[in-house]
Amino acid sequence: MEKHPETSIFVSMQQDDNFFEQVYQVVRQIPEGRVTSYGAIARALGTAGSSRMVGYAMRAAHRANPPIPAHRVVNRIGVLSGKMAFGSPTLMQQLLENEGITIVDDQVTDFSRVFWDPLSEAE
Repeated sequence: MEKHPETSIFVSMQQDDNFFEQVYQVVRQIPEGRVTSYGAIARALGTAGSSRMVGYAMRAAHRANPPIPAHRVVNRIGVLSGKMAFGSPTLMQQLLENEGITIVDDQVTDFSRVFWDPLSEAE
């Protein structure tokens, strides 16, 4: 068992790995030029209360193979809350802007227009 330092929850690594891979499968479906949220991913997986665990998965995403477009996952109001996981405070924004998404003050503008809901739009 592994204790997550941010919580008092104990989960097995196998459960983590399986959940993380499920998260990555959803994230790989996000179309270029669109974003989704931690909560939307959790709801799509049938685990609506697990947004924080989705965040843990996204923090570990750099180890995923094939790679995932982690830059397309933001918080519920479009803030680039995971930007520090990219090793540079501006890389996440640059990647999104390269896809045509406008960011102002670390937040996606026109969030409702570019939001991708995996429950209604998944392939």
